[in-house]
Amino acid sequence: MGAFEGKSVLVLGGSRGIGAAIVRRFAADGATVVFTYSGSRDAAEALAAETRSKAVETDSADRDAVIARVKDSGALDVLVVNAGIAVFGDALEQDPDAIDRLFRINVHAPYHASVEAARQMPEGGRIIVIGSVNGDRMPVPGMAAYALSKSALQGMARGLARDFGPRGITINVVQPGPIDTDANPADGPMKDLLHGFMAIKRHGRPEEVAGMVAWLAGPEAGFATGAMHTIDGAFGA
Repeated sequence: MGAFEGKSVLVLGGSRGIGAAIVRRFAADGATVVFTYSGSRDAAEALAAETRSKAVETDSADRDAVIARVKDSGALDVLVVNAGIAVFGDALEQDPDAIDRLFRINVHAPYHASVEAARQMPEGGRIIVIGSVNGDRMPVPGMAAYALSKSALQGMARGLARDFGPRGITINVVQPGPIDTDANPADGPMKDLLHGFMAIKRHGRPEEVAGMVAWLAGPEAGFATGAMHTIDGAFGA
């Protein structure tokens, strides 16, 4: 039997990159996995077929759609909120509508999903939100709104840990550094700059982040809550 045999897992934002690695990890460990996608239908359908999970289209910028998806998922054992976007550029020139959409996806959706999940979660449920080391450190210009959104998750987790703690429900933030995905490839133009900040001079692998998520979702992490778990090759050290 897998470590998550009989467990119900919902991954918001699971079709590609870190999200897909998380889906694969929970599915391999025996969980019943549902994951959402927005703009990557082909990738989502292929992943669902590969892992025998279920892909459902949900726009994480739509608060009501996020709440409904979580509510309809019933009594989840594990919620993972991975959906997120980045908007980079000079803060004086950025489109305010694009920034507001970033906040809806990166901040509002994790909050409302976490609260809705906790309504039905059994004792000992797990909520894990994928943040970023940029919530702690922002070494380059043009990423203020993104960094703000990831810092906001820290306060959210600390506060909700207090609210959910009496029921044994934990909430934690995983903060990756540079990870090899389509959005930030290991051989991309930012490679040398990013590795220059790091002690381990390589991009991380999505599977490494998924491993940390799986630990936080498991029985050994029952005393870890309201905390930030950074996995970044010392990018932010």
